[in-house]
Amino acid sequence: MPTPTRILTADRGDAGKRLDLVLRRHLTDVYTATRTRVQAWIEDGQVTVNGAPVRRVSTRAALGDVVTVALPARTSALQRNAMEAEDVSLDVLYEDDYLLALDKPAGFVMHPAYGHAAGTVMNALVWHARGWPANQRPSLVGRLDKLTSGIVVVAKTAIVHAALQRTMASCHSEKDYLAVVYGRVNVARGEIDLCLGHDRGDRRRIVASADVGAPSLTRFERLARIAAPRAGLSLLRCRLATGRTHQIRVHLAARGWPLVGDAAYGEPRWSQILDAALAATLRVFPRQALHAWRVAFTHPVTGDRLRLEAPVPPDLGGLIAAVGLEASFQSALEP
Repeated sequence: MPTPTRILTADRGDAGKRLDLVLRRHLTDVYTATRTRVQAWIEDGQVTVNGAPVRRVSTRAALGDVVTVALPARTSALQRNAMEAEDVSLDVLYEDDYLLALDKPAGFVMHPAYGHAAGTVMNALVWHARGWPANQRPSLVGRLDKLTSGIVVVAKTAIVHAALQRTMASCHSEKDYLAVVYGRVNVARGEIDLCLGHDRGDRRRIVASADVGAPSLTRFERLARIAAPRAGLSLLRCRLATGRTHQIRVHLAARGWPLVGDAAYGEPRWSQILDAALAATLRVFPRQALHAWRVAFTHPVTGDRLRLEAPVPPDLGGLIAAVGLEASFQSALEP
């Protein structure tokens, strides 16, 4: 049986980028194509650029480079199984001939993985796209954690995907999140400028540092707060200037304001709260209290400015109301 291959041509979004990052960008439908595995494929001689084997992960791609990668047979089989179309309901906020935006509920996995081979956003998108033209297929532009709700942008072609990635990474896009955190946030607004990198002891975790890791910037605005003795609670609007894995969760925790319900980076500060009913409400909240709320960006084809909003989901809205943040929140949003 011949070894399955994928051939791609580097576009403007790839020019000057490391080869491993280029491959990951174009192999979003191959859920085994993690950065570590892609780097191993390069080092093992499974990748060629313009017909010549390249074994250096740090090799930079140039516009027009033809990159061929020999995928392991098992990877190809897993890819086919993972991308089966599934008739799963999607809440589409916006759609045109080039892109769409979804409101993802908490608990919905974005992409197939070994622990979640089916029932993902991508499986649902493949079903949604079954009537699209032959040159179109859904491609995620950024991802949300399983337990984060909110807006997900999806491109319909590789060209639009590349353009959207450039747009969403630029200062001209806006990506706002709502976060309920422990702590009496004592400033109205500010920035968290900390590098982020993988924990050496557990690569599933991200750690913050003043100077080690990828530069990362989160801007925040306090929308509401209550005393909630002895812990304090605040509602923040966070705007991503960069889009690193777990960025908001790690940045807020590093600042001393962990997300309510964040089992990985949070703390059970509900146990410090004197009001037993309030403490119980916080204790049982089943996920990190984080919602991808609003995005604004320039449409890569029409040039129109798109402003999209995912309504606050019932679980998060209920939490905001139950802990006493709702009135201040609504007041902060008034013109």
